[in-house]
Amino acid sequence: MKIQELDSELGAILSVISEKEPQINQITSNVSDAYRLSAKNLCRYLILRSYDLRKYHDSLSDLGLSSIRTSEGYVYSNLYTIQKNLRLIQGIPFEEDTEKERIGYIRSKELLEDHSKNLFNKRGQKHFTEIMVTLPEEAADDKSIIREMVSNGMNLARINLSHGNPEIWNRMVKFIHEIREETGQELNIYMDLSGPKIRTAQIEIKGSKGKVENAIKVKKGDHIILTKRDSLGKKSKYDKKQRQIKKAEIGILLHQIIDDINIGDVVLFDDGMIESQVLSKTKDDVELLIVECHKSKLGTHKGINLPNTKLNLPALTEKDIENLTFVCSHADIVGYSYVRTREDVRFLYELLDKNELKEKGIVFKIENKEAFENLPQILIEGMKRDKIGVMIARGDLAVEIGFERISEVQNEILWICEAAHIPVIWATQVLENLAKTGIPTRAEISDVVEGAQAECIMLNKGPFINKAISTLSNITGRMESHLYKKKSALRPLHIAESSFSELLQSIEEQGPE
Repeated sequence: MKIQELDSELGAILSVISEKEPQINQITSNVSDAYRLSAKNLCRYLILRSYDLRKYHDSLSDLGLSSIRTSEGYVYSNLYTIQKNLRLIQGIPFEEDTEKERIGYIRSKELLEDHSKNLFNKRGQKHFTEIMVTLPEEAADDKSIIREMVSNGMNLARINLSHGNPEIWNRMVKFIHEIREETGQELNIYMDLSGPKIRTAQIEIKGSKGKVENAIKVKKGDHIILTKRDSLGKKSKYDKKQRQIKKAEIGILLHQIIDDINIGDVVLFDDGMIESQVLSKTKDDVELLIVECHKSKLGTHKGINLPNTKLNLPALTEKDIENLTFVCSHADIVGYSYVRTREDVRFLYELLDKNELKEKGIVFKIENKEAFENLPQILIEGMKRDKIGVMIARGDLAVEIGFERISEVQNEILWICEAAHIPVIWATQVLENLAKTGIPTRAEISDVVEGAQAECIMLNKGPFINKAISTLSNITGRMESHLYKKKSALRPLHIAESSFSELLQSIEEQGPE
């Protein structure tokens, strides 16, 4: 591309961002002072990524200029400097813009590091990847389990409130405080607010020999009834040619799901291993056709994902609200599991303010399609408090958006969070084989290298967890001298095309606070 074309087209993009500055100021007017520049940069990034930037990279690189590929954290300054240098190369006078607030590359790194240190309560000056580990229930009775994890490199202890009870959690907390005192090491506590669990109900079917079965047999082509009625499940019946002559039935724990599901929606069971589609619906039931089936049985309390369904569920259950005081009394960071919209963020913040709980770090877990699509709005609303982060919960997210897209989507989340200078936690099945068997796979080592772009990496439980912690610490330590984020092609992002206008519309609908 000719230098004159580069100058003209990139200058036009810069002008659009500049013209929208009053709207950007309106969108970001209520965020915390700590995030004001970051929120503005996020808005500028959304505008930038509505363009196809791929055609500019090579030509800019040939001229020895920034190719825009690493502009996430400092959008306006990057484009401004590129155009300024293009004008200098052509010998054309460039009029300096002294009115716009600009964030340079160094300042963008400082903002991200400051926000990371604030969220993770870090006292050190250098930027390191945090390691978070889910504590096993045994850690409530054996302090040495936690101590050994810390000695191998754990910085954040995750207490999963989906398992155990307050007595178990309290003992874990007590041990963590003691280890902090004994070692003098930074060790923070992370607890999740679990949100509603969309699962199959209890299945109890008497078999031919009187044995109770806790699953129904399923195969591709079967029809099953998902119901809100009290049901312990019913088996399918087949003729001699294995054609289904009576439909199976299974209950659901959250009855609201039946109300929200529409004909044609996709319903996924057991981490996506069983895929079905809604054929018909009544007040209490939906009839499903199984279109893909990688398991022969569907059991009790198996997870359900509804990637095409707009659910009208509260982000926090009554149990979560009950646990909130306990969580905020003991946790340094609170994980918000079922967040989907900016209204969900607002609801949590209102509860925290009501209970005068203002200083806790909040991590928004992006684990469903709706949360991903609303990520910019969630971040802008989240920035009204001072300590926030994002977790890429890749398990449920992969099920909802499709395994083919998870690599693309996790990178989009990293880019958007870098634009907002928000720290990211890389989660789900990290070094899982190593933690369970003591032997890593090549693929999971490569996954850790990819995860080193994030500010924190989470490990789950396993008999070889300490080997996994030590390995992760070693890899991330080595990668920090080689890698800081990475370059990308920058095709237009669908999420960017709609998000800026939606942010502006929501602010206008809200009115002044």
